[in-house]
Amino acid sequence: MRKRSLTAALALTLAGGAAHADEGMWMPSQLPQLAAQLKAAGFQGDPAALADVTADPLAAVISLGGCTASFVSPQGLIVTNHHCAMGAIQLNSTPEKNLIKDGFNAATMADEVSAGPAARAWVTVGFTPITERILAGARGKTGRAYFDAVEAAKKAAVAECERDAGHRCSVADMYYGSEFYLIKQLELKDIRLVYAPPEAIGNYGDEIDNFMWPRHSGDFAFYRAYVGKDGKPAAYAPDNVPYVPPAVLPVSTAPVKAGDFAMVAGYPGVTFRLRTASEFATQVDWLLPARVEMLDGLIRTIEAATAGSDEKRVRYASTVASLKNNLKRAQGELDGLRRSDAVRVRRADEEAMLAWLARQPGNKPAQAGIRALQAQLDAQDATRARDFILPFLRPGLLGAAVQLQRLALERTKPDAQRESGYQQRDEALIEGGLKQLQKRFDPEVEKATLRYALKRYFALPAAQRVPEFDAVFGTSEAEAAQRLDALYAGTRLGDESVRLAALHQDAAQLAASDDTLLRAAATLQPALLRLEDQAKQRAGELLRLRPAYMRTLIAYRKTQGRAVYPDANSTLRVSYGKVSPLSPRDGIDYRPLTTVAGIVEKHTGQAPFDAPKPLRDAIAKGDFGSTADPELKTQTVDFMTNLDTTGGNSGSPVLDAQGRLIGLNFDSNWEAVSASWMYDPRYKRAIHVDMRYLRWILAKVYPAPRLLREMQLPAE
Repeated sequence: MRKRSLTAALALTLAGGAAHADEGMWMPSQLPQLAAQLKAAGFQGDPAALADVTADPLAAVISLGGCTASFVSPQGLIVTNHHCAMGAIQLNSTPEKNLIKDGFNAATMADEVSAGPAARAWVTVGFTPITERILAGARGKTGRAYFDAVEAAKKAAVAECERDAGHRCSVADMYYGSEFYLIKQLELKDIRLVYAPPEAIGNYGDEIDNFMWPRHSGDFAFYRAYVGKDGKPAAYAPDNVPYVPPAVLPVSTAPVKAGDFAMVAGYPGVTFRLRTASEFATQVDWLLPARVEMLDGLIRTIEAATAGSDEKRVRYASTVASLKNNLKRAQGELDGLRRSDAVRVRRADEEAMLAWLARQPGNKPAQAGIRALQAQLDAQDATRARDFILPFLRPGLLGAAVQLQRLALERTKPDAQRESGYQQRDEALIEGGLKQLQKRFDPEVEKATLRYALKRYFALPAAQRVPEFDAVFGTSEAEAAQRLDALYAGTRLGDESVRLAALHQDAAQLAASDDTLLRAAATLQPALLRLEDQAKQRAGELLRLRPAYMRTLIAYRKTQGRAVYPDANSTLRVSYGKVSPLSPRDGIDYRPLTTVAGIVEKHTGQAPFDAPKPLRDAIAKGDFGSTADPELKTQTVDFMTNLDTTGGNSGSPVLDAQGRLIGLNFDSNWEAVSASWMYDPRYKRAIHVDMRYLRWILAKVYPAPRLLREMQLPAE
């Protein structure tokens, strides 16, 4: 097969069309090539303008790290999901002043509270291809040497980029080692909580309704970004001033109905649609079942350990909410992949691709590369049980001890040679995490989670056990229980001041410490470094070999006119489609909008269907004003589209044909959770808070007239 650049092959594929018009998480730079498809779908703006991440509308779309948000006022007002703000809500809650239960509404800017020392908002200001620069030093190398060459080039590019103070940069890998982009982002460090409805609105239905339709959740909250008086990013300070964003999304006041154009912009986390057939099989046959079992056990363990203590429940509220969401997602993903027969479909597609490759001239290098790739994947599967469980053996406070020991080790190196995550640029975030731990940790709860995880560790085959972990935790559950009691009785790291003091100690000082958790972390460190080296060796080979598979896959899919876009990797992406109904099973037809009638119908007076009295009273009054739907003659709550989304799109703005904000993405339907691996147009739907419901809550239920004025919206 004649070698052709991936970008050239991609351009031809885009020109040829896509198998499913609504499929795709497109890079902004790709959107001008989709101008005809966007116009045909109903977009009324200029597709070329969507390629500019520094202009309207994409400049208003920001990352919160794991979630997406957007600016909705020139005073730095940010709207996102309630569940994305849950960490900040929990951080500012106490049993006496429970913002989770009661909500939060800052009367003035002076009343807005810090979202936490580790809270960040990132505004993308650059998206530059740098493939040749990243791969130049890696060519001719293999394994760990290949990995190290790529990492060194990435670090050099990031260091150069971050000479522009106040910015955080990263290098994104597109098409699995085939293309690299330098992402430059303004890092806003003073983020404050402005408004959050009570959890009974923001998370109405909780896990029962999670990933389900119909939904009736007001999953929204507001932050504000602040900067120093000089206009530059700065850590929290009382005299900081609101940040002036480069763009603001106007909030639509128009009705939303089935068939309307919709577009979502955000930072989807990770998808795996371009992975091999064997990786699909591993996901369905082993990893997802293991994840479901592990998360379910951790939730039950934490709930048992926090029972009877309001303080412990508040400390672990955010953790439990995240675990429950991930559990339901894992189960939904497993069910969906089985429903779509994903393993068989992907295997058949790959077999057809390989048969096509065999007919192409000059195919030997590609075939050899693909065989070598599969050998690496097989070797990775051999230690999957061990690699899955070990991260769960470093929770909370013990994880902080491990982090402190590693940071001290990395500080002995020149900054450019430090491990990513432990460079000077990372130390402020590490410090913020150590501070936030104070309100998210309890020793008895952490010991309980470790006992649960160690039970799985002790079940590993003897050949996969790690001597250093055995030295710290013992070799049986009974021995581990005694070791854990001693470890947590002999540590002072539960004191924030002690943790922060350790942050500034060097390797020799930490080595001399008699703190039991620091000593345990020191014992674990050689094993962690050894396992990391093995992982990097394999990662280097995968990085070197996957492009052969990707070139073949893209060329083959071009012959079919199928969509080709890079798997999601937490970089800015855009998807488009329509407000859409759903018929998931025989005899079931879902309309795409829900109304407040459903809140009343679901209300039981018991969580998670305990609608607050002010909400029920407002519904009964029927005073919906300008936010009422003209056809339904009542107040809408949520709506559904066929937009292509995944985890990380939470909080993403949903825009209409004119680029106005009509909703906030917060969920997917149960049938579509598997879309991170396989897009199935029969089932893929995304679920959004209707901005009309948000406006009504702010106007009539838990009033925040100053926010409506700030967004230039009517108060009725």
